[in-house]
Amino acid sequence: MPRPYSDQERAYIRKRLHEEAVLCIKQYGMRKTSVDELVQRVNIPKGTFYLFYPSKEMLFFEVIMDFHDTVQAEVLKAAGALKGDMTPDALTDLLFRFCKMADDSVLVPMIVSGDLELLMRRLPDEVVAAHQAQDDFSVQQLAAMLPEAEGKNLELFSAALRAVFLLLLHKREIGAPMFDDVLKMLLRGVSIQLFEEKK
Repeated sequence: MPRPYSDQERAYIRKRLHEEAVLCIKQYGMRKTSVDELVQRVNIPKGTFYLFYPSKEMLFFEVIMDFHDTVQAEVLKAAGALKGDMTPDALTDLLFRFCKMADDSVLVPMIVSGDLELLMRRLPDEVVAAHQAQDDFSVQQLAAMLPEAEGKNLELFSAALRAVFLLLLHKREIGAPMFDDVLKMLLRGVSIQLFEEKK
């Protein structure tokens, strides 16, 4: 049976598991990473891993959610700072920064490899439902900072942003030299429609 750990030790082990999970995603992908690999990298007994996570999928999900929460907080903070000066161009720049952060993260390799889809299938339904509810709340928080968004279909706006985000998977086909310009153009189109007056 694994020995009890102090709060400091627990925080350190959790941090190290996250760090190694990120490295494993980049090196092998989630599918090819085993719990044995993770505990060897962190130098803990295998039983200790299960004190922290019921499965490797929950560890990988937590890593993704940490990134998600960090980006979300930054987007909402930046939007809050622009509250009085929010324009379609300012919103476009804000959303573009979010996409670039995602592009440089572990999220895109997980999507491309199919690991994210596999991960979502293996998570308990209540975990997936909680994540989706959190995403919906985030879009509502962002929209609350935009008076122009009042009464608009936020689900459609959210779906349009997801569609633009998924372009990150096709950077090579679109053409890497022009990709950022294409991404900005599409984000600007979504932003302009959000600011348009209802007819």
